[in-house]
Amino acid sequence: MRTSPPPSQDVLDRAAQIRLLICDVDGVLTDGRLYFTPDGQELKSFHARDGHGIKLLQRTGVATAVISGRSSPAVALRMNSLGVEHVYQGRESKLEPFEELLDLLHITPRQTAYVGDDLLDLPLLRRVGLAVAVADAHFSLTGTAHWITTQSGGQGAVREVCDLIMQAQNTLQAIIESYY
Repeated sequence: MRTSPPPSQDVLDRAAQIRLLICDVDGVLTDGRLYFTPDGQELKSFHARDGHGIKLLQRTGVATAVISGRSSPAVALRMNSLGVEHVYQGRESKLEPFEELLDLLHITPRQTAYVGDDLLDLPLLRRVGLAVAVADAHFSLTGTAHWITTQSGGQGAVREVCDLIMQAQNTLQAIIESYY
C-alpha cells in the first residue's frame, strides 16, 4: 500500500464539515473496466474495503450517495447492500441530482464531498466543499481536487476518503476501538 503525506490542515478543515459523501461509480468505486457476459449482462467489481468504509462513515451520521453517468443493475444491487439511499444512475450531467440532494438533505455545497476520476466529474468537483480525485484520475482533475487519494479507483480509494472524513470529524478512533 502506498502512503502519502498527512492531509493538509485545509483538507482536514474541509473534511470536518462534511455531512454527505457522493461518489462516482466507474473508476471510483470500480477500477473503471467494464465486463460483459456473452448475453450482454454487465459485470462490475467493487472493493470490500470501500464498502466497509461507506458503512462505517454512515454509522457516524454522514449520508452517502452515488451519481453515475452509466446505469447498471450491479450498481443498484451493491448500493442497496451498503445502505446507500441516494443512487442516481444514467446521469451525464451530475449537477441536477447534486442540487436535489442539497435540497433533500438541507445541506450546503460546502458540507458535501465528491470523489471523481474523469471529465464528467469536473462540474461537481468545482462545487463541493471537499473535492477528491482518485490516484489514477484523468490529469484534468488534479488542479481542481483539494485532495488526491493514494489508491486508484476500485482499489480502496473511497475507504481512504471515508477514513479522512472520520479522522477530521474525530470519529475514526472510536470506530477503530469498537472492534477491540
